[in-house]
Amino acid sequence: MDGAALEGVDLTGARLADASFQRASLQGARLVGIDGRRLRLISTDLRGAVLDGADLTGADLTNAVLTGASLKGANLRRARLFRADLKGADLTEANLDGADLLHAELAGARWIDGVSVCAEDSVGRCHPRPAAPADGPPGPGTGAAGPAAVRPSPALGQ
Repeated sequence: MDGAALEGVDLTGARLADASFQRASLQGARLVGIDGRRLRLISTDLRGAVLDGADLTGADLTNAVLTGASLKGANLRRARLFRADLKGADLTEANLDGADLLHAELAGARWIDGVSVCAEDSVGRCHPRPAAPADGPPGPGTGAAGPAAVRPSPALGQ
């Protein structure tokens, strides 16, 4: 399936162990609960894809674009995420034991604890910043110690 255009495809529960989707487009795809052990997703476009509960043990996601993807509860044990773009991805309860995150972009990603959000300088590891309030992004004055006197922004509907 290398180079395939599979935008929005629903592969929920599929057995894809040892398959290859290198340079494929799986933008917006549903890959919920897949068996993707040793799956090759090198330079694959997975923007907005849903990989909740996927078993990606030992998968190769080198240079994969996972911007805004959902990886809730995914097993990424020993996965290679070298230079992967995980900006804004949701990694809540994902297993990252032994995963290679070298040079991975994690800015804005929701971390495995489901609360922390990675700061803009998070490359290769998550530097948590306080989670955004439910009604929008953190306002000015929000720092590691918590919100300072934050005034609502006109962009939030005032």
